[in-house]
Amino acid sequence: MTDTLASRLQPKHFSLIKAVAETGQLSLAAHDLSITQPAASRMLADVERLVGAAVFIRTPKGMEPTAVGMALARRAHGLLEEFREAAREIDAIKRGLIGSVRVGAVTGGALGYIVPAIRALKAEARTADIHVDVGSSGQLISDLRSGQLDFILGRIPAGMDARQFDVRHARIEEVDLLVHQSHPLAFASKLEMNDLVHFSWVMQGPGAPVRQAVENAFIETGAAIPSDIVNTTSLLVMIAMLATSYAIAPMSNEVSDLLCRHTTGSGLCRLDIRTPIIVAPYHLITLKGKRSTPVAERLCDLVLHEFMTRRGE
Repeated sequence: MTDTLASRLQPKHFSLIKAVAETGQLSLAAHDLSITQPAASRMLADVERLVGAAVFIRTPKGMEPTAVGMALARRAHGLLEEFREAAREIDAIKRGLIGSVRVGAVTGGALGYIVPAIRALKAEARTADIHVDVGSSGQLISDLRSGQLDFILGRIPAGMDARQFDVRHARIEEVDLLVHQSHPLAFASKLEMNDLVHFSWVMQGPGAPVRQAVENAFIETGAAIPSDIVNTTSLLVMIAMLATSYAIAPMSNEVSDLLCRHTTGSGLCRLDIRTPIIVAPYHLITLKGKRSTPVAERLCDLVLHEFMTRRGE
């Protein structure tokens, strides 16, 4: 009997019980619920039929709850709030404002597009669970294919079949050369690549896109590739080397902006070089046929919005 009653009483029934208990009048309760009094009367009759007992009794002062009515009225507020909370949660899930998303990006893409998109998402949904992996495109692609990442900003490695991915919106990375402000070339103008050969360098290992772009800049200008190189993927190691030596470190423009413009006291600055250094474009990449969660779709949309904003569209 209890299970049958629980399955048949509906939110509208509890709304009516709550309204009648609070107003003491069926007509006032009907007005609060935006229904007619005859409709409210029929609904109350349905409740009493389902319960098998009177819920309210009429008195000269109005409608007074019976013991059954008082028990239902006590529960009504909490039950209705639970229904409203469930509706809000479902709406938030549908709109991508709750849940978990894991995204990966190369360093420039992470700082330039993922971070602003996360700020925008958090303004809408503070409880969204967001994970960001920053690494090489090879590792990011591997994690995307294994299902560990929802989408990435990266490059498809040479030799890999690109048909398994949805690839959108090319984004180039511009490379800045960073040094400490005490470096002999720190404030020089229009430096040639040949001016940089004999200094020590700290950068990613051979084959990394930024490393390739730097080496190509030396080759295209006829300069020798530096021989004094420390190889590392750690940004902290690069910063430490710059702070304690005359080393030069190539970094994406987004990283150099963070270190030279937005971080006070870093002591780092960009070299003024004559030849721009451009890295091969990266893209927003998803695994073809993979179904995304609403929150992942929302973050992806915000990243695309950042792309369009930067292009002035």
